[in-house]
Amino acid sequence: MEEFWKGVGVFLIFLIARRSFDGPVDGVVYGALVGAGFAFTENIQYFAISLIEGGGPQLTMTFVVRALMSPFAHAMFTSLTGLAIGLAARRHASAGAALGFGVLGWIGAMLLHALWNGTATFSDFFLLYFTLQVPLFVGFIFGIVALRREEARLTRSRLGEYAAAGWFTPEEVNMLATPGGRKVGMSWAAQLRGDRRPLMREFIKDATTLASVRQRAITGRDPLAAQDEQALLVRTRATRAALLAY
Repeated sequence: MEEFWKGVGVFLIFLIARRSFDGPVDGVVYGALVGAGFAFTENIQYFAISLIEGGGPQLTMTFVVRALMSPFAHAMFTSLTGLAIGLAARRHASAGAALGFGVLGWIGAMLLHALWNGTATFSDFFLLYFTLQVPLFVGFIFGIVALRREEARLTRSRLGEYAAAGWFTPEEVNMLATPGGRKVGMSWAAQLRGDRRPLMREFIKDATTLASVRQRAITGRDPLAAQDEQALLVRTRATRAALLAY
């Protein structure tokens, strides 16, 4: 039931904030946040019960297992539900189709959760933790990295379309599309007169948001995308002018 209600939470976010639910990266983030919030509340309950029933030693063991060895378990489980709903969002799916995708992700989350509970209850916990759970977590991290790279590719592609129309330079697109490029941009802005990092942050935020808005406009899933696009184009041009002003 835990994964069911966490999945409901992610789906409600999708329904309420569909314009900001652009794809799988958003889904993983929202799912992880829901899972982390649940884990925080559940951990307080487990810590209190352990202290009451077993005192300091049991509390210490519970803290080690839940807070040190598996702090991201719930976030990882629920992120699968978010990933599935995010994939539906990327495909301009209806709420019903997103629910169907979400159910598939929920099944995966439920199976992972059951596997985790099984290793803690029926087997040699520490053996299976290092031979099964740790590799799963490492795989999850690599999956996040792959999703971020795909997001960077999409950002580069969408902003490249604006560059072709003269709104950005190719160098700006390269800077905006990757974390490394944005870091270089921030360092450059820090060296300008008056430390213009706040302006660079605004430029990066608006430009990357513009890429997401462009993607929504292409898929046709956001009737307000054209309006947002024009506002963001005006803001990015004004911010660039302020950055380069002497």
